[in-house]
Amino acid sequence: MQIARQKVVLGMSGGVDSSVSLYLLKKVGFEVIGVSLRYKTWSGCKRENLCCTKESFENAKKVCEYFDCPHETIDVSSEFEEKVIRYFKDSLKRNITPSPCVFCNPQVKFEQLLKCADKIGADFVSTGHYARIRKKDRFELLRAVDKTKDQTYSLSFLTQKELSRCIFPLGSFRKQEVVNIAESIEGLSFYSKIKQSQDFCFLGKDELAPFIESEIKPEAGEIYDDSGQHLGSHKGLSYYTIGQREGIGLTEGPFFVLSKDPERNRLIVTKDKRMVFTGELFLRPFNFISGDPLAKKIAVRAKVRSSGQLNSAILGPREDGLRLLFKNKQFAPTPGQVAVFYSGEVCLGAGVIN
Repeated sequence: MQIARQKVVLGMSGGVDSSVSLYLLKKVGFEVIGVSLRYKTWSGCKRENLCCTKESFENAKKVCEYFDCPHETIDVSSEFEEKVIRYFKDSLKRNITPSPCVFCNPQVKFEQLLKCADKIGADFVSTGHYARIRKKDRFELLRAVDKTKDQTYSLSFLTQKELSRCIFPLGSFRKQEVVNIAESIEGLSFYSKIKQSQDFCFLGKDELAPFIESEIKPEAGEIYDDSGQHLGSHKGLSYYTIGQREGIGLTEGPFFVLSKDPERNRLIVTKDKRMVFTGELFLRPFNFISGDPLAKKIAVRAKVRSSGQLNSAILGPREDGLRLLFKNKQFAPTPGQVAVFYSGEVCLGAGVIN
């Protein structure tokens, strides 16, 4: 069924997902305007931002030309530096582990796409994320059909403002179906040669340590085990994350990073992996996608990392945040990372682990 001729601004990364999204939007009758956002890299990075390389912009433009759509590039490097790179640096300075993608989405990507849509009079914005939207009395964010590609974790800080104008064309498709569509379209055939990267978009491979050394300048300190025994020295607390096993620099292990003691600049480790499991978390700040506050305890399923499994938990309000109590203890919930909670297929929201 054809829809009314409505305008949609599509975030174009130059990858297969956003390009197939363009095809699907055109197929049902949307007037699509392709927009590529130009982000920034850390000043010491030796390559382009992975989300906006020269090649990716060329690919995005090529795809838009193939489908007879306008394409525009918008420089948002200053916003990206202020809201993502600075947040990343500030988190590491506080000895917590940042979640840059979770906060880039609402604060940079969707904010800038919506600004562009308002400027040109577009009704909607769209991206190639694997997620679904359902409208009831409020807009709901649902997990993708392809659970192996589901991206609701990184979208969990979106609000009604964004969801009310969002379209996610790929939410009902499996990744292989998207690849098959691309392979069936002559203008998208070049994607079979493109490799996906899992690095931070603004830091190159193996550049996290140089970033910390240059931007954080952490002080070396001492390593103690969970019984108070001195074991050696560390190169700076910012280099380590809770649950880390490799790269601690101790023999006679394995050891796991159990906690950090910034006041005494100590890294606390343990040989007992069970000690790194935690069942109770406190979350702040947090976001409920519905916009409604949590009035009482509710049963949810939650996860503490994007690649993690959903586990049963009870979510309840606190005066200063949220309390998340898992039925089974979770491995290394890490301060600064995000716990995302669900009711069935619906992503209710998320909170930052304290």
